Amino acid sequence: MNKRLTQVIAAILAVVIVGLGSLTAIQFQSTSEQKSQIELSNSFIYPTPKRLPPFELMEQNGTPFTNADLKDKWSLFFIGYTSCPDVCPTTMAKLTAAYPELLAFTDIQIIFLSVDPQRDTQEKLLNYMDFFNPKFIALTGDHTQLFPLTRSLGFVYVMVGDGEDYQVDHSASMALISPEGENVAIIKPKSSSPGSLPQITSQALISDIRQITQRNNR
Repeated sequence: MNKRLTQVIAAILAVVIVGLGSLTAIQFQSTSEQKSQIELSNSFIYPTPKRLPPFELMEQNGTPFTNADLKDKWSLFFIGYTSCPDVCPTTMAKLTAAYPELLAFTDIQIIFLSVDPQRDTQEKLLNYMDFFNPKFIALTGDHTQLFPLTRSLGFVYVMVGDGEDYQVDHSASMALISPEGENVAIIKPKSSSPGSLPQITSQALISDIRQITQRNNR
């Protein structure tokens, strides 16, 4: 084999090797991207976690609760009030059922944020949590504390009606707070079919939280 032919063959082999290397790199990148992708049913992960404003609220047992109490564990927030006729008791029951499975894969605290401080006394909140799950945390405080916190969590609420029998219209979503105390995801009810009532099933909730918490730990 002459020298010229040898050089041509060597050049061809080099091109093939480089091509195979590039193909392997692309395949590896594609595989890595697939591993990093998650399929969420009811949740949206914020591109940048949202910092919560400083707050100081009161737990159902009378002790203060601040941003520091969100550190080193996951927290799942939702808002409502103890007189709520539908969304709140349904959500509480669903979270009570899902709680053991959530604890099986992550350290998480469930937080019920009452936006009806006028009627939701410490005693009412304590009885409400005792009825559903004594391990859950109920918080409330002045509206000056509640308004900025609920906005940062992605929630809204408004009092409707006059007199003592007013109602509170409020978001039915949940907010997932990281162990760094930042809002990382919103979990929203959705309709399974046109005209059906938006909801979050227990299994969808568990699956979404599992994927989000595991993604955060990568």
